[in-house]
Amino acid sequence: MSQISRGLENVFIKTTSLTYIDGENGILRYGGYDIEDLVEHTSFEEVIHLMLYGDLPTKSQLQKLKSSIDESYEVPQQVIDMIYSLPKDSDAIGMMETAFSALSSLYGSPWNKNNNRENAIKLIGRASTVVANVLRAKEGKKPIIPEPSESFAKSFLKSSLSRTPSNEEVKAMDASLILYADHEVPASTTAALVTSSTLSDMYSCVVAALAALKGPLHGGAAEEAFKQFVEIGEPQNAETWFRNKITEQKSRLMGFGHRVYKTYDPRAKIFKKYAKLLSENNDNARKYFSIAQSVEDLGIKTFSEKRIYPNTDFYSGVVFYSLGFPIYMFTSLFALSRTLGWVAHVIEYVEDQHRLIRPRALYIGPLKREIVPIELRG
Repeated sequence: MSQISRGLENVFIKTTSLTYIDGENGILRYGGYDIEDLVEHTSFEEVIHLMLYGDLPTKSQLQKLKSSIDESYEVPQQVIDMIYSLPKDSDAIGMMETAFSALSSLYGSPWNKNNNRENAIKLIGRASTVVANVLRAKEGKKPIIPEPSESFAKSFLKSSLSRTPSNEEVKAMDASLILYADHEVPASTTAALVTSSTLSDMYSCVVAALAALKGPLHGGAAEEAFKQFVEIGEPQNAETWFRNKITEQKSRLMGFGHRVYKTYDPRAKIFKKYAKLLSENNDNARKYFSIAQSVEDLGIKTFSEKRIYPNTDFYSGVVFYSLGFPIYMFTSLFALSRTLGWVAHVIEYVEDQHRLIRPRALYIGPLKREIVPIELRG
């Protein structure tokens, strides 16, 4: 009798040297480095090098990588026009899918060990331009190409928001990019891997990943968690809301619980730190941070015995809101960061472990049946 694993839970589909997760003890590492240390002591660009080349870069390697990203911000006008041709109320991830489909037609090249990583770096640079212009198109602003600066995070914020971000904001954005960069093989990464197993191009793999991320059970959690805080409205309403919505109506508390972590998500702790820091300069953000703290306390009191704690999406929305992003962009910000994880995993798979992913389904329908002529069917 074949065994079915619904949701592929605890099914290993590849080996990886990219990301290590210890869900029991709340440990997350990229390439052997604790996530806390990477956020504190490195930049997103350094993590790009780590994920693609296996080591943190030297100064010269980092400069080369930055130069490659800077050169790739420019995307063909057809792609920008395609983004702006879509209705302003289009889903932001759907707009990204459209843009990456176009990029696939322009840059989708066969896999080649000699240039896979360089192609991935250019893809990440182009992703910044795509996400910035998705926001600008939806907000009715003119298109823009990010300008090179000291960091990927700063260039992205400046082009997206049409202002020069503070050092605190740049650091928070950089931390967010690192925190969301990879998390082994969730649904979107698995979709990218399935696509890569057919030897489809890297951009098409990202389209597949975006399609999976678009579903509310994967990518939309940060948006839904933050909408809870907006619904609550004021910190003093948190307890009544929690009792009515979570305790009595048995609604799901968004931003709590994780398939892998059975303790506090280490990324959530770091997001909470930056949420507190940034919200101090924004009255509405400060209010939402206070609401989030109250809901967290109530959630932990209610669910800790079931080993359900805040995950990375619980506080990330407060960070993104504090930076100036509308709620509808939160999942696209996740995607901008996770693009690194997607391309790193598909490169690792295609180069080292390639095999066409072709699972089976266990048939449970009728056995052999005889066809009855249509005139005799009832």
